Amino acid sequence: MNNSSDPAEIRDLLGQITTSEIDESVAVFTPLYINYGKHTTIGKNVFINFDCVFLDLGGITIEDGVLIAPKVSLLSERHSVSPTERQSLKAGHIRIKRNAWIGASAIILSGVTVGENAVVAAGAVVSKDVPDNAIIGGIPAKTIRMV
Repeated sequence: MNNSSDPAEIRDLLGQITTSEIDESVAVFTPLYINYGKHTTIGKNVFINFDCVFLDLGGITIEDGVLIAPKVSLLSERHSVSPTERQSLKAGHIRIKRNAWIGASAIILSGVTVGENAVVAAGAVVSKDVPDNAIIGGIPAKTIRMV
């Protein structure tokens, strides 16, 4: 997939990776890195820009109308901070709700839901759920204002 520049071929190959049909309204600029794929679902009218990373063991749902900027990481997997448990993975579903916009180089961590129409600022690290219609940013991400 990452060697193709043909939008239809990219969608077809992404559909094979995710074991689901990718709507023709979806635009993906490669490279896109996904470790499993079968735990990711992508809605309609979604745009995914260059160089994104999806670790989807815990599941990733990207709803309709979502915009994802370059270098975004959706990380549904994590390790415990406890040294005795650190070698095992823990998974938590990531959900990006309708019409959300994820800014460049943002990181969405395991178990987070990004609300409908929310905006995640570039470079934000999101470790907690984002309300609908919120603009958030920073490390850790905090609400800046509501739209």
